[in-house]
Amino acid sequence: MIIKLSAIGDVVQSLPVLAALRMTFSDAHIGWVVGEAASGLLDAHPMLDELIVFPRKGLGELASNPADWPKFLYKAATFLRRLRLRDYDFVVDLQGLFKSGFVTLFSRGKVKIGFSGGRELSSIFLNKRLPAYDPNEHAVTRYLRLAAHLGAKTDKPEFPTGLDDKDRARLDQLLRDLGISKGPLICLIPGAAWTSKRWTSRGFSEVAGYCIDRLGLMPVIAGGAGDKGLAGEIVSLAGKGIIDLTGRTDLKMLAALFERTSVVVSTDTGPMHLAAAVGTPVVALFGPTAPWRTGPFGKRHQVLRLETGCSPCFKRMCQDPVCMTGIKSSDVIAAVLKAVKENTARA
Repeated sequence: MIIKLSAIGDVVQSLPVLAALRMTFSDAHIGWVVGEAASGLLDAHPMLDELIVFPRKGLGELASNPADWPKFLYKAATFLRRLRLRDYDFVVDLQGLFKSGFVTLFSRGKVKIGFSGGRELSSIFLNKRLPAYDPNEHAVTRYLRLAAHLGAKTDKPEFPTGLDDKDRARLDQLLRDLGISKGPLICLIPGAAWTSKRWTSRGFSEVAGYCIDRLGLMPVIAGGAGDKGLAGEIVSLAGKGIIDLTGRTDLKMLAALFERTSVVVSTDTGPMHLAAAVGTPVVALFGPTAPWRTGPFGKRHQVLRLETGCSPCFKRMCQDPVCMTGIKSSDVIAAVLKAVKENTARA
């Protein structure tokens, strides 16, 4: 059993563990406990035998209202019963937080493995602890060390998204409904859970305008429903030619969109990792976080980051996020041009 609950980017970066375990132990029963937000990516995944969704958000909403406590207890008990239906040989905590430690505690497994020094005392729920990891090690490499400890082959990390032709067909239908042709796309991902990670709407609009006028790329803005405000600002500033798909794709449709995209320009967020997972070149904009820890994994990607002295600070909010606002649209355009030229050379 793999335990990796959230966030979307973290789950995407854990996919090589699933691939390594499945390729090494082809007949093994592999389960995954995941949070609600990322569950759509793993639903009906061909490498998984079992998916258990941890309803943390739903439980939290029920727990906040005393009138809903009976429903809370019922829902919690239902989850725990499902969690304990199967006796696993190994339970692998990739998260290293109290919430994943809680799941590890109540799961049925002979060996419960993770790293020493886990945050929020999560390590106390393990009975097999690997030495504490270097926080500057890339997350993908770190997760694979746990798989390697179980005997899995990890020399060639793979990112099986579970995408199939039905997902691609749903994406194609959406694009047809919007009148989008088969021409080349550039995908813009302006949203991020941390406001400190966001680039400027003006910058995104200038990149979009250049791509329309000079490169013949159709800009598409993607993200969750909460990113509609940002998308609206970018569309308004650009004044032409941008397609807004925010809130209109689930995770698998988003992966299908990235497959059709020439290059993705993104902040440090979950869709950035999903784009890298399907092999699309990413121009990643980093400020308060460390790309050597959580940057797009692979060789075709470019990271733009200013040496401001205060970066990375890992602050969710900042009154003057110069590490992001100081990134020039001309530098982003240059990175897009490089990605397009490399795509042309590979074709």
